[in-house]
Amino acid sequence: MTNNSKDIMSSIFSRRMLVSFIMGFACGLPLLLTISVLQAWMKEEGVDLTIIGLMALVGLPYTLKFFWAPFLDRFTLPFLGRRRGWLLVFQLCLILSIIGLGMTNPGNSPWLVAFAAFFVNFFSASQDIVVDAYRREDLSDEELGLGSSLYVNGYRIGMLLASGGGLIMADHISFSMVYFIMAVCMLPGVFTTLLAPEPEILEGTPGNLREAVIDPLIEYFSRSNAIWILAFILFYKIGDAMASTMTIPFYLDIGFSKSEIGAVVKFFGFWATIGGGLVGGVFMLRLGISKSLWIFGILQALSTACFAILAHAGHVISALSAVVAFENFSSGMGTAAFVAFMASITNKKYTATQYALLTSLMGVPRVIASASTGYFAKYMGWEGFFVFCAFIAIPGMLILLKFAPWNKKIDVTA
Repeated sequence: MTNNSKDIMSSIFSRRMLVSFIMGFACGLPLLLTISVLQAWMKEEGVDLTIIGLMALVGLPYTLKFFWAPFLDRFTLPFLGRRRGWLLVFQLCLILSIIGLGMTNPGNSPWLVAFAAFFVNFFSASQDIVVDAYRREDLSDEELGLGSSLYVNGYRIGMLLASGGGLIMADHISFSMVYFIMAVCMLPGVFTTLLAPEPEILEGTPGNLREAVIDPLIEYFSRSNAIWILAFILFYKIGDAMASTMTIPFYLDIGFSKSEIGAVVKFFGFWATIGGGLVGGVFMLRLGISKSLWIFGILQALSTACFAILAHAGHVISALSAVVAFENFSSGMGTAAFVAFMASITNKKYTATQYALLTSLMGVPRVIASASTGYFAKYMGWEGFFVFCAFIAIPGMLILLKFAPWNKKIDVTA
């Protein structure tokens, strides 16, 4: 084994990488508890499709987290340090809110369910803010790419456990018990927070709220393409996000059981997503981020349109597997390019606040645009709905012409 290979292996199995992976798992697990799992629970309880679609609004904290991200940068709790103190508080509150959500009754009190789900998302989004900042401060520039990759993989495993595992368990135990088990699965994240060291801050911390709130925004919006970049982040994955919001009711509506969904869509699809992310990373090394955003964006739109084919085919496992594999693979590539793009335009001096702003916008389509998907699906039919979701991705692709044309590097200069 060469010295270079040894260095790579030692980096992969280092303490910092393990922390990145476990924190990714802790951040990914809560997300689908208020989307896929909750959708299945509400569908089983006979809740109307329009209300299920409107439940996407409880994810607003993910799109608004940049409002309180500077507060977490500015103030430090009197225990565990600047990052770990806040992280422990949010993780404990998140565990309690997940248990509380599991104690609700979607059939009798859907709005109480929405209230509980909102708190799950608030504490989950807050955890994301702190983990993103911790990861950036804990990893060196050389380790950031590998650490971010392990974080994303941990995130996906958390999502897999919550959605795939949760749906399969729900065929055998109550949804309330499923949510309790998922709350317990958050404990590795708590233990990691307690045992991991507080990262060193070499560039100083904000001395007042102006430095925490205003300066990062001034730096970003002084760039010539700042508005176009925000518009791109808003629209690049909007079709993919809108389609994914209604996939669980769609699968159930055309005859697939929860176990089939858990086995094929979640577990089988999980490996397709991981493969897409890895292949996307290799392609970006050869093609660059700009060309990758074009290619992967087109594949995302095509894979969304394939759901219309599945709607026509109906309850056919082989068709479900093929569509899920293509959609998850292309989505994995698109996400890899998207995350790399956002990292590349973040000023390291303001990573926490600027990254919170960018990822908040990334979540807008999943929350705001997706809130109307129940109406679209109900009145357009499943085939028409998924074709519509494929075409609505076009504006995001066209915005690339402004700052990332095919044969040029991405322009984010001031």
